[in-house]
Amino acid sequence: MMEIRFSPNRSSDADTLAYAVKSDGLAQLSTVPGLEATAALARFAGECGASVESFAEVDGAARRVVLVGIGAGNDAEMERAGAALAARLLTSGARHAAVSFEAAGLASAAGIARFAFGAKLRGWRIERYRTRMPEKQKRTLERVDLVTGIDASAEWAHLSELAEGVMFTRELVSEPANVLYPESFVERCRPLEALGVTFTVLDETRMAELGMGALLGVAQGSARKPRLLAMEWNGTGDADAKPVVLVGKGVTFDTGGISIKPAAGMEDMKWDMGGAGAVAGTMRALAGRKAKARVVGICGLVENMPDGNAQRPGDIVTSLSGQTIEVLNTDAEGRLVLCDAISWAQATYKPEILIDLATLTGAMIVSLGHEYAGLFSNDDGLAEQLTAAGQKAGDPLWRFPLGDAYDKLIDSPIADMKNIGGRFAGSITAAQFIKRFVEDGVKWAHLDIAGMVWAEKPGAVWDRGATGYGVRLLDRFIADTAEG
Repeated sequence: MMEIRFSPNRSSDADTLAYAVKSDGLAQLSTVPGLEATAALARFAGECGASVESFAEVDGAARRVVLVGIGAGNDAEMERAGAALAARLLTSGARHAAVSFEAAGLASAAGIARFAFGAKLRGWRIERYRTRMPEKQKRTLERVDLVTGIDASAEWAHLSELAEGVMFTRELVSEPANVLYPESFVERCRPLEALGVTFTVLDETRMAELGMGALLGVAQGSARKPRLLAMEWNGTGDADAKPVVLVGKGVTFDTGGISIKPAAGMEDMKWDMGGAGAVAGTMRALAGRKAKARVVGICGLVENMPDGNAQRPGDIVTSLSGQTIEVLNTDAEGRLVLCDAISWAQATYKPEILIDLATLTGAMIVSLGHEYAGLFSNDDGLAEQLTAAGQKAGDPLWRFPLGDAYDKLIDSPIADMKNIGGRFAGSITAAQFIKRFVEDGVKWAHLDIAGMVWAEKPGAVWDRGATGYGVRLLDRFIADTAEG
């Protein structure tokens, strides 16, 4: 794990010297001999995330020298710049980098902390299963010092714990399904209890007693037993405070069941628990930073497999709410998990605000690609708050419509509803399905994050693989609306 430190002075042990440069700050490089000429030769203009590397003898030793552009130097650009520096140095042979902000003329504690945040996020990757990695692909960067007299401790206290939450989500999403399944997911989350998070776990027997026929129908084809995990953090000091409830789809592997998926690409379905992963990471972040809010994170955990006991297309199940569902496609399973988890959450915690997250539909990726997650809501104010939080946090959302015309598409001739609505508007009809289980008076939002939890190429603050999407969004939403 890469270590981040703040220091007023550069350590003599640093083998890499990095200088943050604004797009209008090239002239200030003249304070360090040779840097202005290096920038000119490389046509470096301080663009956010751009970098140029050279080597020089400094204090009697050969050192790597890196210029990293921070653009205008706003908080978002500082985060991207920190990530860009970490990406450049992570496997470069550099071990200890010292970053100077003197040439940039920065005086913002928030900006310095965001630079560190970006570096920490981009420095994460999962390596535990690689036993024969080529030497030049191995991580070398162990420590990054931010050399500044600015006190960014308060800002970093929040962001460092948020980074831990994002990285926890990435870890969960990255694990293969033979390692991470419903029972082991619960155990992976157990360390949160040491941070003050309280756990409630329902096993398959208790869920059957309660009548969670929709969730259990998905799970019945797997040897892995389902679990419903509820994690509660209350930093308000008021046991009666109304909680914000987060519900995550946790299908730890999704074959599609009897409606089996094509073999090509099925390995990706280990991340079909990305919604539950985001909920767990958010709870880690909130507890770590001692958020002054009451939040309950609920994960519906199942594995969807096609054995002889698996649910069949055409089966009818009775949900916890009492509503009956005709299962026309067993690969539309996430909504069956969510509906029972949402009903249980409302009965148990009586929330005023409920947000669910799910890698729910391939149709969402067709609609938005990998740039936005889809947002559906029964409340305009909640939708606006979430959209604003996503913009600030870097987890963007795009709102979709709901309406009676779409709702009619999931009416069934022999049950209360069917679990698919046909070829068109697949993401919307999935949201309409979930909406039928939201009680009157509850402000609800559904986030379809199918295109966002996994990336086939590196992004600004993540490498190829799990992105940790949703944690920064929810943490910002809680900070803006529930901590007041």
